[in-house]
Formats: sequence, structure tokens, C-alpha cells
Amino acid sequence: MSSSSVNHISQPCIYAGHFVSSHAERKSRFMKWLSKLFKGSGTSRLGGERPQFLGEESMVWSAPVRSVSDRSRSEREKEELDRAIALSLAEDLKRPNGPKSPAGNRWRTKSDEDLARALQNNLNSAYPPYAPNFPREYQPRTYRVCGGCNRDIGYGNYLGCMGTFFHPECFCCRACSSPITEHEFSLSGKDAYHKSCFKELTHPKCEVCHQFIPTNGAGLIEYRCHPFWSQKYCPSHEHDNTARCCSCERLESWNARYISLGDGRSLCLECMESAVMDTGDCQPLYHAIRDYYEGMNMRLDQQIPMLLVERQALNEAIVGEKNGFHHMPETRGLCLSEEQTVASILKRPKIGGHRLVGMRTQPQKLTRRCEVTAILVLYGLPRLLTGAILAHELMHGWLRLKGYRNLNPAIEEGICQVLSYMWLESEVMPGFRNTASTSAASTSASSSSSSSSSSKKGGRSPVENKIGEFFMHQIAHDTSTAYGEGFRAANKAVNAYGLRRTLDHIRLTGSLPV
Repeated sequence: MSSSSVNHISQPCIYAGHFVSSHAERKSRFMKWLSKLFKGSGTSRLGGERPQFLGEESMVWSAPVRSVSDRSRSEREKEELDRAIALSLAEDLKRPNGPKSPAGNRWRTKSDEDLARALQNNLNSAYPPYAPNFPREYQPRTYRVCGGCNRDIGYGNYLGCMGTFFHPECFCCRACSSPITEHEFSLSGKDAYHKSCFKELTHPKCEVCHQFIPTNGAGLIEYRCHPFWSQKYCPSHEHDNTARCCSCERLESWNARYISLGDGRSLCLECMESAVMDTGDCQPLYHAIRDYYEGMNMRLDQQIPMLLVERQALNEAIVGEKNGFHHMPETRGLCLSEEQTVASILKRPKIGGHRLVGMRTQPQKLTRRCEVTAILVLYGLPRLLTGAILAHELMHGWLRLKGYRNLNPAIEEGICQVLSYMWLESEVMPGFRNTASTSAASTSASSSSSSSSSSKKGGRSPVENKIGEFFMHQIAHDTSTAYGEGFRAANKAVNAYGLRRTLDHIRLTGSLPV
């Protein structure tokens, strides 16, 4: 945008021909010339462009750039008077018979100076103070301070927005701190943004494909959000075969590849850190949970075998099992009551690329020596989830060994989920629960199990604890009748009456105390 300028025209008149011989004539012409000179100094010329608007609430003004200095009126008039006297002296020098000094230079007569000063006094009374005739929109308004740098804006270009003024270079985006030069920008409260920066800041991005989540047919931003992890993603990823972690349920991001377990399941790298891969690796955790039961005065008199198995082997065992209620569509643990031959994972697989390789299995025949034949757990799950499954299945075994028969699925699965939740709670938030179900013995057992069942690398990381909190969230918010409603009813009873009194009531009545 070009700046307007004010040019003051003040050019002397040049006389050609013979010199004025008479001093009176010369004085008369000199007065006429001075009159034209000072009348011409009051004329002005204004140029420039109309203000350009940069949106509904912002505008850029091209303030007039002054071509004269900010000197006072008396200084300007004195300068013009000196110029007139100098021109008069120049005319005297051109005259052949003018007065001369002893050095040969012509003198300026006293009458010339008196004449010039008389003209100056006349001007002081006849002419108004200097004031350019600007249009109203270009007249200086008030003292302006830049809202960006808090300095005086002066007479340069400025921008007005929401009652505040800015130097053009000080009107900056709140997000990137670069000047806003576009014709349109976004406002959030009193903060200005580039439109692209504002979209980057406020428009949700898919955490799977990392693109802006598109709008639906109604022009609204529609996305899916995980209830625990708050992972936002495009609805299309629920149907485009995007991998989902079989443990924490988060969708696979395009910049972080998951590990394929080879049976249709995928595992994220965070869950993979503490994953239990073979039966031998799971034995310390299994014994720690048995110790936890003993600390709750719920000793298991029988040595129940525990096997880590593949998904296919677990599904085949479910088909051969007559008793029990299984959480469909995904079952991750089973308490067997029948004699079966099950393929157990003997050697943990290794990671090759984005999948597991080198797994070795061994068939193992399970014979029935008591009400419980074995406990089977799906391999490849994080330590805390594996432990929660073991605690659940061990409760099934304890109920059968203690003579609890023909329980309603909601009662049996509900109380088993309570034990699973309590063990997770002791691992993730030790000392949090303080109910009649716990005792000094259970507290010490919980501490020993927590220390003995820590992850392979020597301790639980904040990430592993967060995953454990998710497993607790899953149990508490399960929507199924047996596992969800059954857990909430059983947990309410345990919190009110304690675990031992609740179990005694179940044995006598087959129902929960209310």
C-alpha cells in the first residue's frame, strides 16, 4: 500500500530583463514577490489510497507521511524571511551601481531589512497557524500505542482491530508468532491466528492416519474416541482392517507398527514390553497370585497345573469343556474340569520384523485328579493382564474345590471378576482398598506378590501402571450381564460386608447379600 504524501510548493519567482534602477520600484516589486511567496506556501497537495479492509474487524490505514519537518511555525517563517533577504542581497549584487563594502562586496541596506521585518509582522497578523487541510479520515486522531510492542505508532502505517492498534509487523499469530499479512484471519477471544494455524490448533486430527478428521454429510466433524485412552480417529478406521491391540484396544497408528502374534491378534509395543510368552515365563507370576490367595485366607489345597497356550488351542479346549460360562467373542482364560490334551507353549517366540517367529509347542495330557484339571491362559498378553486372568480363573478353581455348585453365571463370574479387580488394585494402587475383606495377612501377601511378580525388567514403569488401570477400567465398565452387571453387584456386596461374609452367603443361599 503506497503512502500518502503532502508536498508544499514554495518556488521563488525569477525576473528577467533590466534591473530596477529605482530603489522604490525595486521595493515595490519585492513586496509583490514576497506576497506571492507567502500565499503560495499555504497550498498543499494530498495523495494516497483509501484504507483497505482486511476483514470484518481489521483495517489497515495509510497514514499521511509528512514531507516537512516537525519544526515550529516561528522557525519556518524565520527561514523563509532569511531566504527573502538573501534573494534581495543577490539582486543588489547584480546591480552595477549598488553600495559596496571596502572589500568590494555589496551591502544590504538597513531599509531592506526594515522592509522584510515589516512584512514578517504583517504575516504574523494576517495568516493563520500552519495546518494541512487533510480529509477527516486522515487527520491525526489520538495518541496511539501499539498493542504488540507497546510503543508509539507515530505517523507510519498501522492496523486497527477490536479497538486496538498495531504496527503491521506487530500484529502476529498467537500460535506461530509470525506477522499476519493475509486478508483473513481467525480470532479466539482477543487472540489472532493465521487461519491455517487456528485449524492446526483446534481441528482434531486422527491419531491413526494423522490427517484432519473429515466432516460428515451434515458438515459436522465426526470421529470415534476411545473411552479410556481418548484416542480420536476417523470412523472409517473401524472398517478398513486397521489393526487393534488385543490387550489395550488402541488402534494401530500409521507411524508405529504393531507386532503380529500370528493368530489374528496384534500387540502394541507398550504392551509388548511386559508380555508373557511361554509357560515357564508365567510360573513366577502364577505362584505370586496363589500366595495372594493364601494371604486372603483362601488357600488352594490342590496343585492346579497352569499352561500358556495359543489362541487355537484355547478355543479347542473350550469346545471340549462342558462346564463354565465363557466371555464371548474373546476368551483369554479357562479353568478346565475335563481331561484333555492341550498344546502348551514350551519356548517363547522371537520378534522377526513385525511378527513373532520360532515358537515351539508341546502337547500335554491333562488328567482329572480333582474338580479342576488345569488353568489355561492365552499367551502374548502383558503381565498385569495375564495376572488378572489368572486371578479370575483361580477363583473359579477355588469355588469348585470348596464345593460351590450350580451357581448362577452372574454370581460366579461376578465374584471371580471381583478377585481379578482386587489383585489389579493391589498391583497398580497398593494400599488403596481398605475393607473388611482385607487383613494384615492379606496386606503382607499383597506386598510379597507385588514384589515377586514385578515385570521382567525389574519394576513397573508408569506406562505399565497405566495399562493396569485400563484393565481395571475394562472390568468396571463391562457391559455384559455376567461379567459386567455380575461384577458390580458382587463388588458392592464385598465393599459392604467383606469378602468372607459374601462368600459364606453365596454358599448358603446361592445369591449375593443385599
